[in-house]
Amino acid sequence: MPFCGAVVTFAKAIQQVCSMGDDNRIYLFDTTLRDGEQVPGCQLNTVEKIEVAKMLETLGVDILEVGFPVSSPGDFESVRQISKVVRDPVICALTRAVEHDIEVAADALKYARCRRIHTGLGVSDCHIFRKLGSTREQVLERAVAAVRYARRFTDDVEFYAEDAGRADDEFLARVVEAVIGAGASTVNIPDTTGYCLPEAFGAKIRYLREHVRGIERAVLSVHCHDDLGLATANTLAGLAAGARQAEVTVNGIGERAGNASLEELVMTLRCHPELGLRCGVDTRQITRASHLVSSLMNMPVQPNKAVVGRNAFAHSSGIHQDGVLKDRSSYEIIDPAEIGVDESTIMLTARSGRAALNHRLEVLGYNLRGAELDTVYARFLRLADAKKEIRDDDLLYLVGDIEGVKEHRIKLKYLQVVTGTVIPVATVVVRFGDRDHTATARGNGPVDAAVKAIKSMIEQQVSITEFVVQAMTRGCDDVGRVHVRMQCGTKSVHGFAAHTDITRASVEAFIDGLRRLEVTERREEENG
Repeated sequence: MPFCGAVVTFAKAIQQVCSMGDDNRIYLFDTTLRDGEQVPGCQLNTVEKIEVAKMLETLGVDILEVGFPVSSPGDFESVRQISKVVRDPVICALTRAVEHDIEVAADALKYARCRRIHTGLGVSDCHIFRKLGSTREQVLERAVAAVRYARRFTDDVEFYAEDAGRADDEFLARVVEAVIGAGASTVNIPDTTGYCLPEAFGAKIRYLREHVRGIERAVLSVHCHDDLGLATANTLAGLAAGARQAEVTVNGIGERAGNASLEELVMTLRCHPELGLRCGVDTRQITRASHLVSSLMNMPVQPNKAVVGRNAFAHSSGIHQDGVLKDRSSYEIIDPAEIGVDESTIMLTARSGRAALNHRLEVLGYNLRGAELDTVYARFLRLADAKKEIRDDDLLYLVGDIEGVKEHRIKLKYLQVVTGTVIPVATVVVRFGDRDHTATARGNGPVDAAVKAIKSMIEQQVSITEFVVQAMTRGCDDVGRVHVRMQCGTKSVHGFAAHTDITRASVEAFIDGLRRLEVTERREEENG
């Protein structure tokens, strides 16, 4: 018996859109939780999978392939639980062209509002003869039988022609025509080994569109792997040739070298409107999705990764920095805000110029001009030659003599924290000008308790929006460097400190931020 009418509606809606000539709508099929999770060491539990699935729903993908139910009880349960809580995307489960696989997938999907069964087998001669030990005719029969059996459970059936990238085009066309005749609403043409070149892969899609009778009744999908670094390029080539579903993963994770990257494909379509292709993704959620997948799967994103790598919007060359500061589009084709990033990063190195140094100093609350800037820049270059990268606390050291930051009006005089098996309590004495103020507070931890005590001494509503701890040395007597970003109304400042006692360093960093708020307010008053 077919599942709920919603499934029929979605499958027919896609066909109707295609038949009406809306050729520019691309459906995103995310397989992060299936193909992406096949990476060794990236397995997630059910709770983590649900978290990723809900993030992908917020992102706006159309279809979520969330597992291979027959492979393990854990995968089955994850598909079932995700089906209960994710409502907007179609929930898809993978199977082999085996009746038992299809039955198990149908059972796992029974709670999904919209569901799809994704079944198939290899169609290249390598897979047919060597992997399956079969013949072309037998594979053709199995493909048709699998689709027909899956249609007993849902009207939304996708067939994957595994290793289509290396398959004979004429035989591939026969398979595609046969499975569409059997009821497949989507046909997946995978470059399973990442072998194809973009021109050849695009030509394969065009061949199918021109030689398969009834091709208009189904959506052609492309699923490209990155073994030669061509997954995104091949996906784009397939879409340009007429495919209308792209199978992708967040951060491009997946078997071996990975899959086509969701963020790369989406932003390429956004940056190139002349392609005439669009999708429904909320690009402002891309960075959040990338960070979540990276964190839960313990798969760090390489710094130079397109779109979501930490260096994607970082500039270290003086020429580039000057250009970006004058006009962002000089060296950035994507506005960082489009993918949920606050701003570009100006990395200060020996190659940075005065413009970049002055920009960062202004962010930190310093307004140097003329001889003062020249003096600091000369000292900056000497320090930059000795270090790979200059950080904000290095800049504070550089401007110390000029700005008189050593003559602090706000100073930490005393800090005592009681922690361990009791609720952390901090007693703090802070000197404001020529008067000492004392306060005691409780908190979730020693730093939270101390910060709450200091906040009770001041009138402004100050919040910490970023808190970063880094080790400056190695060993049990490490010096920890703390960086805090603080917000007070519309003002945002940074505070820094370093100490072997990380609680002390955290409190000093917070006080350093208060000093900078005071300096900023004073300058605003002076400037009227």
